[in-house]
Amino acid sequence: MEGNRKPLAGKRVIITRAAEQAQELARSLEAMGAEVLLLPMIAFAPPEDWSQVDAALRAWAQFDWVLFTSQNAVRFLARRAREMDATSQAAVASPKIAAVGRTTAGAAAGEGFRVDYVAEENSGEGLARELRGALAGRSVLLPRSDLADGRLPEALREAGARVTGIVAYRTVAPLSADPALLAAIRERRADAILFSSASAFRNFANLFTEAELTDISNRAAFAAIGPSTAAAMREAGVRVEIEAEESSAEGLANSLGRYFERPSAAARRA
Repeated sequence: MEGNRKPLAGKRVIITRAAEQAQELARSLEAMGAEVLLLPMIAFAPPEDWSQVDAALRAWAQFDWVLFTSQNAVRFLARRAREMDATSQAAVASPKIAAVGRTTAGAAAGEGFRVDYVAEENSGEGLARELRGALAGRSVLLPRSDLADGRLPEALREAGARVTGIVAYRTVAPLSADPALLAAIRERRADAILFSSASAFRNFANLFTEAELTDISNRAAFAAIGPSTAAAMREAGVRVEIEAEESSAEGLANSLGRYFERPSAAARRA
């Protein structure tokens, strides 16, 4: 980057993360000069049935590890612990706490949990690999979304862990989307659209016809936070221009900045 030139100066970037999770990414993009617009394509809700969470909180001291893979898992589990008046037990009882990423670790610490390990690789599977030697024969609590796939529990069981997976929250579609912003996207007035989950992309795709989606992805740079999100996008037949080198908000912002610094990016929307 030459002098004080910002790589995203003059670029209009749309974030599809849930509103409560978009601020870190928005700040990073704005620091690079982007005009940031929020189009939340996912929202989060409590589980329809708290019984799994309640049982886990009552048995909290019996777990050796609790693995948090997202801020939402922390937020909803801690909320339920407060409702059950189990906050003190959840904060100080025996399980060790591991988190995927600094943001999730910070959320856990903010809720009073002592975080014993933060994954160097920003993924659940990376956490399983890094803790492999510490998990054999151990009882592990894994609070996650209702849409989480089976790869992480499988990896943990392969490491010898006894896994209790619980639905701590639901990932749902937003009730509405800003029609003016959707019109701007259709009119090719977005330079990049960022997706942090397969669910966010699918909800976005459902707002457009197949032809519209193809045209949008050919004109705006579609960016994915990681391989799972990128795979879902490619399966839908859209062009994924950017895949973050690190699966985090910072990694996504940096990858977008590097993309627009390349001379070839300037000709994309010509």
